[in-house]
Amino acid sequence: MKSRLKSTGFGITSSSAFFQDANKLLLNEQANWVHLKEFARKNAANALSVANMVMGMASILCSLNGHHHAACWLVLIGYLLDLADGAVARRLNACSALGAKLDDFADFTTFGIATSLILRTPSLLDNIMCMLYVLSVFTRLCFFSSGVPFMYRGLPCIYSSAILVCVSLLTGGNMTVLRILALAMILFMVSQNFYPHDRVLESQAWKKGVYIGGVVMVFCSSFPPACVYYLLWSVSYILFPTTLWSSKV
Repeated sequence: MKSRLKSTGFGITSSSAFFQDANKLLLNEQANWVHLKEFARKNAANALSVANMVMGMASILCSLNGHHHAACWLVLIGYLLDLADGAVARRLNACSALGAKLDDFADFTTFGIATSLILRTPSLLDNIMCMLYVLSVFTRLCFFSSGVPFMYRGLPCIYSSAILVCVSLLTGGNMTVLRILALAMILFMVSQNFYPHDRVLESQAWKKGVYIGGVVMVFCSSFPPACVYYLLWSVSYILFPTTLWSSKV
């Protein structure tokens, strides 16, 4: 009888320990899932910035290997990623110093170095133009703060980059046109003019529609219509910055 009681007590103790271990395991899994979701929330925008940087690096490799169309196309994909990362960061309340640095590094890679290689030829003057373009993007990223809410100082490099790659594709790489445009974009970027924050995904519905149209054009259209679309989008930002694209409108 005593042995039966002992065995029964041992069984109850074992069962209790089993359920306690299972409960601890479940709680640990839930805690890990919470940590995973928090990590994803904090780094979703960073992932978009890294993706933008990858597009820029891939574009650089394509340019160096003579794949001009692919290089330009990758810059336009970076254009979309750059507009999305800030919106995602603000939406998820995940803005951080790391995110700001990643965004600047990605912009410099894609809209500075990768875009400048479109201007590269064996000519010394064209190579100097490439370096000037990169330096202007660097200057724009370092000193963009205007001190005025919702405003940039100098044209954001994303738009000058889109104009150059689209014109390059539409004109078949006409260097005369590209030299004139590159010089104009450099002057716009280092100018003291004010341009509004372009929070396309956090503004009116029609702006979100413009963004969705850009996604469709890049992934579902041939390059002439897509280039015209992005060219009109970017030029309209330069011509009608506050009228159309201010985030306060």
